[in-house]
Amino acid sequence: MTDNRIRKIVIVGGGTAGWIAAAGISRFFESRPIEIELIESDQIATVGVGEATIPPIRQFNAVLGIDEIEFIKATQATFKLGIEFKDWRALGSRYFHAFGDYGPAIDGVSPHHHWRKLRLAGDPTSHEAYCLGARMALGDRFRPPVPDPRSIYSTFSYAFQFDAGLYARFLRAYAEKRGVGRTEGKVVEVVLRPEDGFIQSVRLEGGKVVDGDLFIDCSGFRGLLIEGALKTGYEDWSRWLPANRALAVPCDSDGALEPYTTATARAAGWQWKIPLQHRTGNGYVFCDSFIDEDEAARTLLANISGKAQAGLNALRFVTGRRRKVWNRNCVAIGLSSGFLEPLESTSIHLIQNGVGRLLEYFPDRDFDPALADTFNRLSANEVEYIRDFLVLHYHTSQRDDSEFWRYCRSVELPDTLAAQIEHFRQTGKVTLGADTSFMEPSWLSVYLGQGIVPAAHDPRADLIPMTELTEGMRKRREAVSQAVEATPRHSEFIARYCRAPSLEPAS
Repeated sequence: MTDNRIRKIVIVGGGTAGWIAAAGISRFFESRPIEIELIESDQIATVGVGEATIPPIRQFNAVLGIDEIEFIKATQATFKLGIEFKDWRALGSRYFHAFGDYGPAIDGVSPHHHWRKLRLAGDPTSHEAYCLGARMALGDRFRPPVPDPRSIYSTFSYAFQFDAGLYARFLRAYAEKRGVGRTEGKVVEVVLRPEDGFIQSVRLEGGKVVDGDLFIDCSGFRGLLIEGALKTGYEDWSRWLPANRALAVPCDSDGALEPYTTATARAAGWQWKIPLQHRTGNGYVFCDSFIDEDEAARTLLANISGKAQAGLNALRFVTGRRRKVWNRNCVAIGLSSGFLEPLESTSIHLIQNGVGRLLEYFPDRDFDPALADTFNRLSANEVEYIRDFLVLHYHTSQRDDSEFWRYCRSVELPDTLAAQIEHFRQTGKVTLGADTSFMEPSWLSVYLGQGIVPAAHDPRADLIPMTELTEGMRKRREAVSQAVEATPRHSEFIARYCRAPSLEPAS
């Protein structure tokens, strides 16, 4: 039989995407003969996607066998219990998207239906009072959850806020230890096989030619292979997500060290604040049809909590996705596959899921089209589901104080999202898509936080006598409050268990 296994993988581009791909693939092939070569150029700056993540990053790191404390110290990380949204529903409003639930189901009925029943009876208590993750975060508290489902400390999860450049550096060391070779150089030509249009090799500045069987495009927005060479095509989603620019700047820490990211709505977009151990990350995501860069820069710098540590980093993008992320013998990972703004911190999540999906549907040198078709379908489902979740934040805003927000409120929604919103408005039930990057509690946090209170609740909630329900919900609130009080401060937890050393210059 012919040995048709992939013998060499070429990753074009480093940064966060490239080194996540290198680390994940080298771990998978740790005991199998395969050559992995990563090409990156010090002349090309990396975007450094995001500084905040969502909980699945913990599973990815665990699969790699990474020690969590070592990772936290190496990346100057803090813990993240969710995202605080300020001024999104209306000026002066706030709500919290926690990585946790609102309590156990009662007789098979999700707790928010019982909460709505109490609201109809005149109880003004916020739904967040029943969510331990939200209450811990806003009290600047942190401790790890426990696996015992009987404990209230099992009702939340967490992610990280870290320096993406340091994470790439950390994963580079991990990958190189497992045999990944790094080649310094700038790709100047992509050579296609004349018989089928597959990528045969890339040529570097200086003349070196690198051949491979499978090429992974981690070249960022340029999409050097997937678009530049293979002309795959791009699906533009800017009519739903009109922001097309971002300015980012790190600043000195104000010492608060909140265990959450803050997203504050501005006149033409929104501003992030992400506290790390050694600094605070800040940025303004905006649409240049509604504000110019100079005004955006003034807005951003006027609303940071410490002295800026560097000049502004300006990014341009178009939200959307490649029509295929696997085309011939090329798979796009990270920004080369498409872009969704970092409102829900999904950039690194999509990179890691892309790597995991590639390993699940890993080809041989025949590159069976059925594998690519399945990969592309699942990738499209995932990113469209997240797109809808992001659009939900904008479209349901009640703000009409700027042209940007009036546009967001008036845009015609994707059919999938329009159906989900209407179903919740009428029944109070959350419908989940084919992909489950965000589960029911996440959708609830945005629906309710944006002021969408459903017209009805699950009729099974009416089977519980009001006195019994009132007492049960009171006990839940008390249990949450007591658990928060018994939890240490986030800064104290980090100081005790995972304080990072002073940064050393990058090699």
